[in-house]
Amino acid sequence: MQPSKDISRLIEIMAALRHPETGCPWDIVQSFETIKPYTIEEAYEVSDAIERGDMDDLCDELGDLLLQVVFHARMAEEAGEFSFGDVVNAITAKMIRRHPHVFARSAADTPDAVKIQWDKIKQAEKRERAERRSRRGITEDVNSGFLGSVQRSFPALTEALKLQERAAKVGFDWSAPEPILDKIEEEIGELRVALKEGDQAKVNDELGDLIFAVVNIGRHVKADPEQALRGTNTKFRRRFSHIEHVLEAEGETLEEATLERMEEIWQAAKAIERAVTSGPE
Repeated sequence: MQPSKDISRLIEIMAALRHPETGCPWDIVQSFETIKPYTIEEAYEVSDAIERGDMDDLCDELGDLLLQVVFHARMAEEAGEFSFGDVVNAITAKMIRRHPHVFARSAADTPDAVKIQWDKIKQAEKRERAERRSRRGITEDVNSGFLGSVQRSFPALTEALKLQERAAKVGFDWSAPEPILDKIEEEIGELRVALKEGDQAKVNDELGDLIFAVVNIGRHVKADPEQALRGTNTKFRRRFSHIEHVLEAEGETLEEATLERMEEIWQAAKAIERAVTSGPE
């Protein structure tokens, strides 16, 4: 088996890996549920490569993400549901159907006209989807209701933001950031009570409420919470790395250092960053 730029070779490789007698023992026992976390992880790694501007990594990570699509399609084919070709056909049909102004005659020649056309097509697709689900005996529609358009598959932080944005469209929203800060303080107080009571279920519930409120203040001050948190994660990595390097230079390990010593180095790292940011006076 040799590498190839042809997608059919990747499909052949996955079929070989899943072969019940000669395939890879790990790949053979996987299912949609066990592979799902890897699919999400690979999507995040694509995003990370884009943020870092690393085109070599982006090429590799897109390949890893494509492998996930092929993996799921192969398992579906084995179950007699659909194949990779059906996946490709579905998305190409959808793109052609949603862009009649490009692939067929259409009067939609402005962005607003395209948006109206897109919404009509989406509604037609929803009806078709409902009919397909009905034929499969699936009666519950997770996309029903005003908030139904917000995907439950989003990361929790993103889902919270989009739920709030959706609710705000009908006026269910704070009018200013200040009351949200009061709400955050209220949620912190409730979390303190839950911690004191030692009720883990209540702690989880109150922590979720607190995070939801923090997402809301981010939305009101035009700071995307996902990106804000990513920035803090990067800052944490940088400062913790400084602790590690300083300790190493002193002949000490992270495990040997006291919390007080690590905090001292952390504060020094903050001071260095402030000096670099402010520049010479």
